[in-house]
Amino acid sequence: MNGAVRDGGLPGDRIELRGLRVFGHHGVFDFEKRDGQEFVVDLTLWTDFSAAAKSDDIADTVHYGELAEQVVAIVAGEPKDLIETVVSNIADEVMADLRIQALEVVLHKPFAPIPHTFEDVRVVTSRRRAADHQGAEE
Repeated sequence: MNGAVRDGGLPGDRIELRGLRVFGHHGVFDFEKRDGQEFVVDLTLWTDFSAAAKSDDIADTVHYGELAEQVVAIVAGEPKDLIETVVSNIADEVMADLRIQALEVVLHKPFAPIPHTFEDVRVVTSRRRAADHQGAEE
């Protein structure tokens, strides 16, 4: 890894995808699965930009358009009861790209069926590769 390194051994380089809106059918109630609702995803992933900066070739970085498609396929895909399951599936799928050192995924459910005034419900998960960088995750 040749890029700038921040505390914790992660490169200071990161890609952020914010406010990705996806219609999905997740929830514990039958009407949530039947009617669906909008979910919002925020991702931050840490990677090393050195190769991409040198080559100026998209093949040497994480393609954020493809990343968005990956996330959309999960959120718009098979209904799950829990958004904790959905956010974990996103994180596991994205971490399959070995160029990613760590990531944080936030899944918002702004229209959760809560009978009170609220701004947002969100679940957050993160993943980080083990220090040996052999593809293992902590």
